[in-house]
Order: sequence, then structure tokens, then C-alpha cells
Amino acid sequence: MIGFGNTQDSAPSGGGSSLNNDKNKKKIMSQDRRNDYDVTNTVQVSKPQAVRDAVNQLFTDQFQGASFDKLWLAFYDFERLFTGKYPGYNACDTTYHDLQHTLDMTLALARLIVGYEKSVDPSERLGAKRAQMAIVTSLFHDSGYIRHRERDRDFRNGAEFTLYHVSRSADFLRRYLPELGMGSEAPVSSMIVHFTGYELDLDKIELDDPRDAICGHLLGTADLIAQMADRCYLEKCRDRLYKEFVLGGIAVERATLDEYMVRYESGIDLLKKTPLFYQQVTRDRLQKKFNRAYRYIEVLYNGQNPYVDAIRNNIQHLVRVLKSGDWRLLRRSPPYYVGDTNAVQNIEAMVKSLLEKIPARHAIASGLVSA
Repeated sequence: MIGFGNTQDSAPSGGGSSLNNDKNKKKIMSQDRRNDYDVTNTVQVSKPQAVRDAVNQLFTDQFQGASFDKLWLAFYDFERLFTGKYPGYNACDTTYHDLQHTLDMTLALARLIVGYEKSVDPSERLGAKRAQMAIVTSLFHDSGYIRHRERDRDFRNGAEFTLYHVSRSADFLRRYLPELGMGSEAPVSSMIVHFTGYELDLDKIELDDPRDAICGHLLGTADLIAQMADRCYLEKCRDRLYKEFVLGGIAVERATLDEYMVRYESGIDLLKKTPLFYQQVTRDRLQKKFNRAYRYIEVLYNGQNPYVDAIRNNIQHLVRVLKSGDWRLLRRSPPYYVGDTNAVQNIEAMVKSLLEKIPARHAIASGLVSA
């Protein structure tokens, strides 16, 4: 794992208000938040041990008497997978969907689970076993980006799997859970992981128990709110996600032998289309597909929602940048948390090579495509 940049870069904090209108309540989201810390600035989400300890506290407090052993091992294997120490796999080399993103999401999921358990009737609770399954699924929801040394030898970067990485993650979970002693939960895990992606129509995912669907809603919610609440979300979209979209055939797609469909011309163009994507796709998922599951966080924070507040700040700041046209306002330089020490340079070279092959004449298509 490598890190570049200053973890405490200064930048405009942006406006926005909490969902709770009581101005006398202390804000949960810190204005001095560090780049690799969660929305409360209390957990370093670039360190597996820090997130593991935070999740352990949440899990054992909520499910008293339940063992954390399998989750401890899952965190251990997650770190090995992303740092290139897991048998048969290369290290993580995707700079947006990196180690920090998964850890940030997993912490958000654990909080959502505990909030849900505290909010519903006892008969509707998930219970320790199902919660454990959801957390393991979260840890490996982006395992599909990791290249296998033998099966994926023809690919140069995990971002090339973008369009079908969730199905690859499901395959990994089907293989991995039996090794963890959770083989009976592999079928559900490999289905609910699809709530983090766009490969399947979520309305057509069939699950026998409604509580498994709840796990899917919590999982999909955690994935969205964690990345969009990231302190450096805007810079990461411009500088990292765009490059993954290029390698994954999303930013630019060959339509015919002579024409290309250009959805995003640059990282800045991606950001220009982000507010519309947020309005038309992300909010629909959070509000309707996932039944406003983000609200369960509020039980833990006295009615406040630090994730929603951070997302609102990010979007409002982006709108200000778009209105002013001053892209210097996005000046944060977050570290990279990848396992491949050459990943950043390799992605730069691959993206440059691919974009240079696109002729001056191309077809430009508008569209909304998700991370």
C-alpha cells in the first residue's frame, strides 16, 4: 500500500446544513476532517486495523455474546487481497476503488446495521449471523477489480473490469465464504452484492427472506454514501474515477469502426455531469430503491446524519465551482491507497495511450453512467 500527498490539505469546506434544524446541537461532521478519515473525523479509514476495531465495537455492543472471529479473519484476508498477499491475486491497482473506499463503506455499513437494529421491531431485526454476512460482503464488494494472476493475465489494470466487476465480486464471495465457514450464506451474499452495482435490475433480484433484501439496501446505501461523503470526493472523481472509466470503456466506447461514443471528455466533464447524475440516479436509488435506508444512521447521532451533510456539502461546493468556472477551488491532493506501487503511473500511461487512439472525428453521446 502506498500513500502520496498531504493528508491535511486545506480547501473550502462548503456550506450545507444538517438534516436536524436544531442549531444548538453539536455538529457531528468536523470542519477539520482529515482526508483519510470518516465523516466524523474519528476513524482512519485508510487503516484496516482502525476500521476493524471500530466495526468490532459496533458489532459486539449490538450483538452481545456474538463472536467476532470470522469478521476478524475477513478483515485480515481483505487486507491481504488488496495488498497483493492473497494467494493467486495481484494487488489492488484501481486508484478510485481502492482500499480506503472499501473500508469507509464497511464502517458506514456497520453503522447502518446497528442503526437499523435499534430502529425496528425485534421480529424484523437482522441478527448477528446475517449482519456478519453483510459486513463480509461489504469487505469484498469490490474484489472484482482485483486481477487474478492466471485467469486475468491478459488484463493490465483492474479498472478494465468496471462494467462487470460486481459479478466478479459475486464469484469471489461464492469461493471465499465457504473458506470462512460461511458456505451456507454464500448464495445470499453473492446476490446482495449486486445492490452495489448496475449489472442487474434491482427490482428483479429475488431473495427468500425480506431481511436479506434489507441487507442489500443497507449495502447499496453504504456504498453510495461513503464514497459521496468522502472529503476528497470531487477531486477523486476528476482525477481518478474518470481514468477508471476510460480503462473500463465507459468514458469512451467504440460504437463502430469509424465512430466513438464519448460520454465523458475529461475528468472535468465528468464533474460537470455529476449534479444531474446525483439528481436523476443516485437520489432515486437512495430514496426509492433502498427505501431511505440512510436514515438509520441518525439513531447513532442524535437525529443528525453526518453522511448526508457531507454529501450535501460536496454537491453544493461542486455547484459553486461550476458556476464560477474556477477549478482551482478543487485543490485537495489525497493519498493513494493501492497495493501496486506502479499503479498510478501505469494508469496514467494506459489512459494516455487509449485517448491518443481516438480520432478527431467522433460521435458524442450524452448519458448517465455510475461508478
